[in-house]
Amino acid sequence: MRRIVQYTLMSLDGAVDDPRRYFPDSNPGVASAPVLDPVTTDLEARLIGGQDAVLLGRTTFDEWSGYWPTSDEQPFADFINHVKKYVVTSTPLTSDWSNTEARSGSLAEIVRDLKARPGGDIGVHGSITLARSLLADGLVDELHLAVGPVLDPMGRR
Repeated sequence: MRRIVQYTLMSLDGAVDDPRRYFPDSNPGVASAPVLDPVTTDLEARLIGGQDAVLLGRTTFDEWSGYWPTSDEQPFADFINHVKKYVVTSTPLTSDWSNTEARSGSLAEIVRDLKARPGGDIGVHGSITLARSLLADGLVDELHLAVGPVLDPMGRR
């Protein structure tokens, strides 16, 4: 059976809103992915290598669908642009992004349906509200935290 694998970028004190602030060489004022060190980049590449689907929250989908389709930031750009994306939402999607499907209803039912299908792991990237709900409902099978070496007093934890 497939697994739900949550991958969260965060500061040392648990902030999760803007990962560009948590990693060296990132520029918080410019739309971009965070700059990760070679070890973290390798770990991320191995993690996404086992995923053939992603579960996204609506806010993350709306933000990412305007950024990732034209990004060349590897390895994540190729992964997220080609992988099957399931967006948890109660309203129709207004952006077009390849391989995207809106899903509504009970989160537990959505997860149960996706896990019953053949395939690899199902990743959860960003999507902090969705990630919190999945964790609260005991629906995450594996949790990966990439912790940046800074304190960030702003944002959700």
